Amino acid sequence: MSSTSIAQTCVQSSRKGSTIALYALTAGAFAIGMTEFVIMGLLPDVASNLHVSIPAAGLLITGYALGVAAGAPFITIATHKMPRKALLLLLMAIFIAGNALAAMAPNYAFLMAARIISALTHGSFFGVGSVVAAQLAPREKRAGAIAIMFTGLTLANILGVPFGTFLGQAYGWRSTFWVIAAIGLVALLGVIMLVPHIKAAPSSLSQELGVMRRPAVHVALLMTVFGFGGVFTAFTYITPIMVDITGFSPSSVSYILVLFGIGITIGNIYGGKLADRKLLPSLLGILVMLAAVLALLGITDHNKILALITVFLLGIAAFGTVPGLQLHMLNTAKDAPTLASTLNIAAFNLGNAFGAYLGGAVIDLEIGGGLRTVPWIAALVTVVGIAFTLWGMRQNQTAPKLDRTESR
Repeated sequence: MSSTSIAQTCVQSSRKGSTIALYALTAGAFAIGMTEFVIMGLLPDVASNLHVSIPAAGLLITGYALGVAAGAPFITIATHKMPRKALLLLLMAIFIAGNALAAMAPNYAFLMAARIISALTHGSFFGVGSVVAAQLAPREKRAGAIAIMFTGLTLANILGVPFGTFLGQAYGWRSTFWVIAAIGLVALLGVIMLVPHIKAAPSSLSQELGVMRRPAVHVALLMTVFGFGGVFTAFTYITPIMVDITGFSPSSVSYILVLFGIGITIGNIYGGKLADRKLLPSLLGILVMLAAVLALLGITDHNKILALITVFLLGIAAFGTVPGLQLHMLNTAKDAPTLASTLNIAAFNLGNAFGAYLGGAVIDLEIGGGLRTVPWIAALVTVVGIAFTLWGMRQNQTAPKLDRTESR
């Protein structure tokens, strides 16, 4: 065999190994996505078992989101010089411990604490995982490599959440968290065996922190908080809406979540394509669509067929915003992308926390009919996000823009 053939074989073997390593990150993303979203399908079960109200159980989503919002920037700053593989292993170990504790929770307060422990790993895992995925792939395939990792999050919504909901309803909600911990263990072993050692890139902490002094960054974060916050204002309570208002049986919720998962997959793909073409105009259009769909849910939730169509459209509109919001943040703070990206993930979860709390307050106070009013309030939250997006578009007229290669 010639030296050229040997070299080509080595390159092919290296690329194959890199692709396999990406699937370890995919498994981690799947587990994290599952633990974030599956609680929505289990709210009545958790509330009944722990003797709390549905709105109180909904605060478990708020607590998780706040844990992400607080933990993401803190861990990113504290570990910015830590080797990437070691950091991924630490994050997955904490994640596994958090879900195991959730499965053993004797009361509501303990479960809340366990959820927050799991949440601390969320933002940093996706931030660091994106960097590792990009470094594992050739330059011309880095976006595809990152997409492979984020496929885990998509699959979590299509397969993991419905399965976890079914499992929790059939065998108790604790069984779902044990399964998530087991998936996390698989991801941990995958990182140990497959992901190579990658050094952290040298960076200036002052440069990373300096991004927070920019007004345009503040507006971008508010776009994310309110633009996506409307989704969780309504979707946190999708199970009681579908059961108590629309008339579906509790066992049907897992199938409804599959439909939503298919919608977010479509929205994520096409939202990214639209963002590459016309970033802020497409983002504005999708946010308008999201507000309209949320308001529509307040009308169609009385009809099973129309409600299912609306849930599907909600998935498309909800995750259609994600690539645009993330790319806009990178455009706004391109000289400090690691912290900026992590902060935007925190902003997504801050919006989730705010939305879940607001929806619960509407139900508790029986504002405008309580549960029936939640989709309308959710639409108003997104309208606030639209207002900040218009503000961001004005700022963007004079801001430096990434070229096409950078935006990918």
